[in-house]
Amino acid sequence: MSLKNALMGTFIILALTQGCECGKGTNIPDVSGVEVEVPLRRFERDLFTLDTNHIADGLKTLRAHYPEFAPIFFDEILGADDPRIAPQGPEAYVRGFITHPPLRWLYDTCQIVFGDMQDIHREFEQAFRFFKHYFPDQPTGDVTTFLSEYTLMSFVYGDNRLAVGLDFFLGEEYPYAAYNPGNPNFSAYLTRTFNKDHLVLKAFIPLVQDLLGPVPGQRLLDHMIHKGKELYILDRLLPYAPDTVIMEYSQKQWEWVQDNELDIWAYLLSEDLLYSVKWNEFRKLVEYSPHSPGMPPEAPGRTGAFIGWRIVDSYMQRHPQTTLPQLIALREAQTLLEQARYKPRRR
Repeated sequence: MSLKNALMGTFIILALTQGCECGKGTNIPDVSGVEVEVPLRRFERDLFTLDTNHIADGLKTLRAHYPEFAPIFFDEILGADDPRIAPQGPEAYVRGFITHPPLRWLYDTCQIVFGDMQDIHREFEQAFRFFKHYFPDQPTGDVTTFLSEYTLMSFVYGDNRLAVGLDFFLGEEYPYAAYNPGNPNFSAYLTRTFNKDHLVLKAFIPLVQDLLGPVPGQRLLDHMIHKGKELYILDRLLPYAPDTVIMEYSQKQWEWVQDNELDIWAYLLSEDLLYSVKWNEFRKLVEYSPHSPGMPPEAPGRTGAFIGWRIVDSYMQRHPQTTLPQLIALREAQTLLEQARYKPRRR
């Protein structure tokens, strides 16, 4: 079922406007000469191979090797430094964590799936080369992998340092739902992207979000443009990644939004959604969701974010001298929309 068939014929006039594809694979800058140093550090391996008979000495050494990351992991993620969580102290708590049979099994699984991360390491280095090209004044960080028993997927800390929870990337066939039945974080539409193909993307999302800052408004349009900027920047940092990876859609979902771009835009206009501030009514249009409300069942979630990406791409095509830092600085969504002169295309 096409969204076109679900809309009234009054939107036919919009068919007179046509747009273009996002410039995937075109105008990719040569970053081969950009020098970056991106160490990839396996914290989970260093943690789970500690000598449990000398846990205090091992933790001291581990904290020395990871002076910024270790306090975040042990205090904020694991809670080992909180006497309410670990009344017997951090050493006993960490020993219990790394010797707990389900955790040992999870660690072994991660080592099987990610025993060799050379290809992923090269992806990170390439992405940081593009990052340095587009954001020359920003520091380039390193990458630290960890395991938290499905607590946290990825985050950024320090000077653009990335942390990635490997237990969130064990493949879409991994039985995430069996671990905690009913947990919405393990819904099929989310776990479909819990794989190696999406690891570098999901590691960079917090960094890009940190650069963008908070959404500068409460309207759907503000959220759409904000998400559009995020997707546009991610696409520039990972220009060789398929659009399906950047958007985190299946091929079928990607084809659907492309086929129905004009009609998605018409629906947003017809329902007066662009300037709505009713978050609960439009949240699924910009956040992860199995579908978009008010649209046919085939419509994936985040269709508003997809349109936001198209609008931002249109703006950048019309203003090719705009740098990514300058794009981020454009905080007024209405102005960007007007200057983008966005014309949704019909396929």
